[in-house]
Amino acid sequence: MAIYHLEAKVISRGTGRSVCAASAYMSCSAIYNDYDGVQHDYTRKQGLVWEHVFLPDCAPAEWQDRAKLWNAVEEAEKTKDSRLAREFVVALPIELGRTDWINLLSKFIYQQFVNEGMCADVAIHDTDGHNPHAHIMLTVRPLNENGTWQHKTEKEYLCARDGEEHGFTAAEFKEAQKDGWEKQYQYKVGKKKEYMVPSMAEVQGLERMSKYPKSTKYGRQNPISERWNSDEQLVVWRAAWANEVNLCLEQKGLEERIDHRSFADQGKDEQPTIHEGVAARAMEKKGIVSDRCELNRQIKRDNALLRQLKAEFQKLVKAVQDSIPALAQTMEKLRANMIVFAYQVAYASGIVTRTREDMADVVSGFKQYNTITSQIKQKLAERKKLLAEKQNLSPLQFSENRRLNARIAEATEELEELKSEKEQIMTTFGKSDDKGMKNVKAWIDGREEQIKRAESAEAKYSAELDKALDEYHELEARSEGLDPDELKAARLSLRPEEEKRAVSKVEEAYGNSYDFAIMREAKKQVADLLDEEPSNPTSRSLRETLKQKQQEAQHREVSPGPISRDLER
Repeated sequence: MAIYHLEAKVISRGTGRSVCAASAYMSCSAIYNDYDGVQHDYTRKQGLVWEHVFLPDCAPAEWQDRAKLWNAVEEAEKTKDSRLAREFVVALPIELGRTDWINLLSKFIYQQFVNEGMCADVAIHDTDGHNPHAHIMLTVRPLNENGTWQHKTEKEYLCARDGEEHGFTAAEFKEAQKDGWEKQYQYKVGKKKEYMVPSMAEVQGLERMSKYPKSTKYGRQNPISERWNSDEQLVVWRAAWANEVNLCLEQKGLEERIDHRSFADQGKDEQPTIHEGVAARAMEKKGIVSDRCELNRQIKRDNALLRQLKAEFQKLVKAVQDSIPALAQTMEKLRANMIVFAYQVAYASGIVTRTREDMADVVSGFKQYNTITSQIKQKLAERKKLLAEKQNLSPLQFSENRRLNARIAEATEELEELKSEKEQIMTTFGKSDDKGMKNVKAWIDGREEQIKRAESAEAKYSAELDKALDEYHELEARSEGLDPDELKAARLSLRPEEEKRAVSKVEEAYGNSYDFAIMREAKKQVADLLDEEPSNPTSRSLRETLKQKQQEAQHREVSPGPISRDLER
């Protein structure tokens, strides 16, 4: 079905990226980068469906060749951390075809980007026939009407006049200078350096310390660039993409729709799925279960179960009347739903607990590794400093030479001990170098993400359980005028079938991950929440026995742990 996905990125030299490489990759072509002299060849890459370059009217026609366009961008940017381009990755509706995708993208790009003065390089990818998406690369520097680049930021000088300070660009300063504004420079005032205007410094006979005038740290941003870079504009683009896709689906007579808002903003209780990535999907194709893909599958099953439970209960609420059979059925249906929610809470809580236990030794070992790595760096710096001191020392300074030799030997010995300890730690992880330890860090990060997801699920289903409990109490209030014994009898007659239904739903949703012990605990928790008496003498006897054993254990000041194991048996 159609899904909403719009991912915004910035291609920057600061992160080691090149727009020539990015464009060659998405267009499955070869582009030579004049800036660094590297040839980027992706002509063997598969999955390209369509590619095109869109230009505004003011752009040079030769930029229709993407190699010339992006080399012009590389040439315009001078700094080593320049922002080169903006990239969007959007999911395309699988219900539409190639022609519809092209028309949809063309309209969206012209309206939102090209008409604003941006050059756009776009490519549609669909490697496996199940994940159609488009890459859109956009220029970030505005264009003049003659096709030359505008500035992204201008130097802004902090000028002074009569004790007041104000920022001016170079062009603005020419006019401001006529009104008495002066640039400020650093002057030496005693042992300090202070900024002041030249006219004031001349009176005091001060010496200028720098030829550079005082200015703002980042300069003044081009208003067009400022708008393009704003969070508000990104929201506009996200909404515009959803609107265009929905309009296209409607014109094709399709019922599917997408929404750019988060689940929380839409008022949905469902969990959003996570981004799986190419590596995870490649693992799945090889028959290897990816943690991220498996997590998404469970999230989808949980969401489907939640929708089903709510739909069923809402039907009953609409149909219920203040009669014993109808009320009994509704209350038991709600109770069964509570068992499902209690199971989901306990299941998520178990994931958190088990994952933390699995991580404990690894995290502890990795902290030791980081500590020792830091100590090695400090010791290397200390030894390097000692060696430099010795090198600058005269051979005739015998005493100082002996002292430095002793300290260097001591530092070298400590360094070897630290390296040996570090190697032992890496060996426990089955790694031989620092590169291998990065995989350990990635493993820890993955487990921490898993914990966050499980904690989020636990909180969500706890809220669902609390909401169901409030609804249950409302139904109890409606039953006050009815015969309590008759209502209880009617409910108990329905309970086995409703509990069986709840178990079946959970088994279907969790598959091989279903845990009988968690279900048993979920049933007990719901019974406790509803202040229910045990439904049979055996259960009552078991609870009383447990309570009695716990009291005896407390009396003997012995841990009641074995009692819990007896209960499990």
